[in-house]
Amino acid sequence: MAGLAFDTIRDPARWIAEGTPARALPAARTGQEGRPAAGTVRFEALSKTYRSAAGEVRALDSIDLEIPAGAIFGIIGRSGAGKSTLLRAVNRLEEPTSGRVLIDGAPIAALDTDGLVALRRRIGMIFQHFNLLSAKTVRQNVALPLVVAGVPRAEIGPRVDEALRLVGLEAKAETYPSRLSGGQKQRVGIARALVSRPEILLCDEATSALDPETTLSILSLLRDINRRLGITIVLITHEMSVIREACSHVLVLEAGRIAETGPVWRVFGAPEHHATRALLEPLTRGLPEDLAARLRPHPAPGAATVLRITYSGREAPDLSALAAAAAAPVRLLQAGIERIQGHAVGRMLVAVAAAGADPGVEDRVRALGGVVERIGYVATDD
Repeated sequence: MAGLAFDTIRDPARWIAEGTPARALPAARTGQEGRPAAGTVRFEALSKTYRSAAGEVRALDSIDLEIPAGAIFGIIGRSGAGKSTLLRAVNRLEEPTSGRVLIDGAPIAALDTDGLVALRRRIGMIFQHFNLLSAKTVRQNVALPLVVAGVPRAEIGPRVDEALRLVGLEAKAETYPSRLSGGQKQRVGIARALVSRPEILLCDEATSALDPETTLSILSLLRDINRRLGITIVLITHEMSVIREACSHVLVLEAGRIAETGPVWRVFGAPEHHATRALLEPLTRGLPEDLAARLRPHPAPGAATVLRITYSGREAPDLSALAAAAAAPVRLLQAGIERIQGHAVGRMLVAVAAAGADPGVEDRVRALGGVVERIGYVATDD
């Protein structure tokens, strides 16, 4: 339903630009005259230190990063990594100790009160716990930002209806939050964030309170919003599965510092930092218990060599080519390969028969692409 609703938006740039006419958004979104496209976020040497009687805590440490306009950018890290602090610096809910935040190439630290209000109307935000007013209907909750902003009453109704169509909730307009499911409440939160026609949407653990099926539907909705309207979405989470489903790029934070960043397919396929590997562990199939019990560290007569092959390329190698490279029969023990952004990402465990278990087998298999590791040996009669 939500996907069909976007068909009502014929001119996405105009849909956003009409929210704040003074900022000449259509020209900015196309990057004319060398200006950054609307929705670009840049952090320059950004640091944040909290001070208390107990001492100092450095929440962010020299963050240098650019989030391109129109991206779905994920920020992930363990609890206390600095995710929320970094997200809230985008709309100046957090003031950095040093460094700068630039929106569309303009630093936001010097904005006066009126400028800060205007900035926050260009940046929508959705939260983990919905933050809906229980005494107001869905329509009234969505209208609230426009009422606070002093938008003429004649404009509020059509814009609320438009936002509700975007999230597929037009039939729930007069319903109170207590009668909604968790997924519907989050759709109301998304509609409320979109009603001001922002160019950037910040998502603060927006799916953490939802069940897996509802999480997938909300992530699908966010992808549709991004694709149809070109809104930059910055999403923080502690779940790598959310990053995999929704994002094009990801930043991994560890203790306030950048651990690594890049396209999701590369970070998932070849994680470089221990923090990334730890976050990916729940999505990674471990060694099957029965195989682990049989695995031996040293070869025995007739034992097969077990190789772990990790892929993060355009295609996983053909199994027949794998057998040819091994120069012996190859048995597939376990595999988990998925496609992320047009790349084959995952790994497989194979057993190479004793005839091909010479010292050069890894090099021959590695030539097909991927990272190859010999993890042990299993008897062929097990």
